[in-house]
Order: sequence, then C-alpha cells, then structure tokens
Amino acid sequence: MISIIGSGKVGAAIAFLCISNSLDDVLLVNRTKSKAIGEALDISNAIPENSNVSIHGTDDFSKISGSDIVVITASTGIYLKNRIEMMDAQVKMIKEIANQIKKYCPFATVLIISNPLDVLTFVFQKETQLSRNKVIGIASSLDSSRFRYLLSEKFKIKQSQIINALVIGEHGDSMVPVFSRVKINEKNLLDIINETEKKIISTEIQDYWKFLRIFKSRSQFGIAKNTFDVIRSIIKNDELVIPASIVLNGEYDEKDISMGIPVKINKDGVKEIIEIKLNESESKLLKISAQTIRDYIKSL
Repeated sequence: MISIIGSGKVGAAIAFLCISNSLDDVLLVNRTKSKAIGEALDISNAIPENSNVSIHGTDDFSKISGSDIVVITASTGIYLKNRIEMMDAQVKMIKEIANQIKKYCPFATVLIISNPLDVLTFVFQKETQLSRNKVIGIASSLDSSRFRYLLSEKFKIKQSQIINALVIGEHGDSMVPVFSRVKINEKNLLDIINETEKKIISTEIQDYWKFLRIFKSRSQFGIAKNTFDVIRSIIKNDELVIPASIVLNGEYDEKDISMGIPVKINKDGVKEIIEIKLNESESKLLKISAQTIRDYIKSL
C-alpha cells in the first residue's frame, strides 16, 4: 500500500498517477477528513476496469499500518517568498508525522516532498532513525526537469536532444545546475554558452516556481510525475538514477546534512549514492549549498 500524507494538489496528483497506472492500493491521509475522502472518491473513477487497486481517504493515521511506501506532501501553509519561510512550523509538522510513521509502519520507504525539502528530510531521518536509504527527498529531479525544459526553450529543440541536465544541492536558492555534464546534440553545453547565459539560466531554474505562480497557485504535475517515477521504481524494482535528497555520511565530503545528489533507486530505496565529477566552480557552489542547508539545520 502507498500512503500519501497530505491531500492537496500534489498529493492528489501523485495518487491519481499511482491509481490510473494500477501501481498499488492508495490511502490518502489529511487533517481535514472530508478533503481526503473527496479526492479519493474522485480518483477512484480513474481505476482501470481490469485493475485490483483501490483508494480511500481518512484522517486516521493508524490506517497507514502496513504501508510499503509513505509519501509526505503535507504543508502548514503556502510559502510566498522562499521555501524556508515556514521552516519552524514545517519542522514541527514533520516531527509529528515522523512519530506516526515510526509507530505504524517503521519499515516503509518514505518519500518527502514538503519544504524546506532538505531540512525536513534530515530532520525526519534523525527523528525516526530509519535507514538513510529509506528516507528520500524528492525535488532535485524536478529542478533537473526544469533545467532541461529551459535549455530546450533557449535552443528551440526537443528535450530528448538534451543529455545529463542535472541539478544538485539544496532545493532552494543555492541549488547547483551542473552545466559541465550537459550535452546538446552531442555538443558540450559549455562550448556553446557563455558565463552570462549560465547565470541567467541558473536564476531561471531557482525562480521557476515564482514565475509559475504568476499563472497558477503552485507547481503540481511536475513534482507528481517525478515522485511517481520513484514510487514505480521501488514497487517494480526497476532501477532509476535521479538526483534526490538523502542524508550524507561523507559523500561529496559532507555529513550531517541532507541534500540532492545523484542516487540509484530500487526496491530497497536508495541502492547507491553516485559521486560524479564536478568542475572547480561547481564544487565550490556545492560547498556553499551544503553550508546553507547546514546553517538552516543549526538554526532550529
């Protein structure tokens, strides 16, 4: 069973993808019971005719018992300026959810979507003492999707013509687009753009959510699809390599933080942490990003 904590736009979109693709039974958990039930009733009509999956809504955490995967999308509000503006309230919330998961399904793989993503991933893992391979923050793959999209728009090409558009580090203003690995039609990206263009693209990735909110309330489908891909990988044991936030223990010369780095995911959660070669500039930026996250954690 897949339990999704939070039945807002993101939680509902993830549930829809899981149900319409018949991945597994889904339980929506929301502090407002009627919201969870309503979304479940709607999404239930997307169950394929020959499928055995089901979806239900509740406000009762005890019903997550036996879940193989728990997805946390819950939020105490909508951030307007940056992803850390509600950090204290979000940390309190994640600790409460952590205690429920530790009580009812301590062997689940937990995917965290809520912001500030890296801080909450770190706090959750320390609070529950679950294996760090079982606590995965999903966001850097979304930032990477945005990187790829922006490059496709700039060069007026299909996204399929872009390889290795990767964003690592904080899911926030210090995120690090890895320009040195990108190839466009087999050409190195750094051979066809200058420093000014790099800075513009980096800012556009960081501020993508702000631009999106001019047109709608918040992002929904991109993060839902990225999360669905991870859920599918775990359930089907179909290995997936993406950047995701995980508590580090010496990788990239960092520890006692969680941040986005490339990982290989399978049925056991994070099977492998992949250390990629960065150029000097990217290595410096990743150090800054790591310190930014560390400072946030220390401020709690």
